[in-house]
Amino acid sequence: EVQLQASGGGLVQAGGSLRLSCATSGFIFDDYAIAWFRQAPGKEREGVACVGSSGERTYYSDTVKGRFTVSRDNPKNTAALQMNSLKPEDTAVYYCAADQSIIWSEVKNQYAYDYWGQGTQVTVSS
Repeated sequence: EVQLQASGGGLVQAGGSLRLSCATSGFIFDDYAIAWFRQAPGKEREGVACVGSSGERTYYSDTVKGRFTVSRDNPKNTAALQMNSLKPEDTAVYYCAADQSIIWSEVKNQYAYDYWGQGTQVTVSS
């Protein structure tokens, strides 16, 4: 059974930091790119970061570039999203997703991803 478990969300003040983790099982982690999406109430799901299967390539949306860092630990089948300088507009449910055949021009396309985890809530207070 494929599982992706996102964790690490919480309530933080603006300017603070959080580190999200994505623990996975049930598929060959090394073969998959891992992405982080977020969805705020009333808004579309947004792709914010992605790391290639070996960590050789990353993507960041303009909204988080310079503040968020995506990483992965292949031996542990986990990925992480370090979020610094958080803003109230970063408030959302954050999801991790896996794609075996990532096309980097489509990295923001949620429908390109094979597997999804449940979300973790991030709330940034002003």
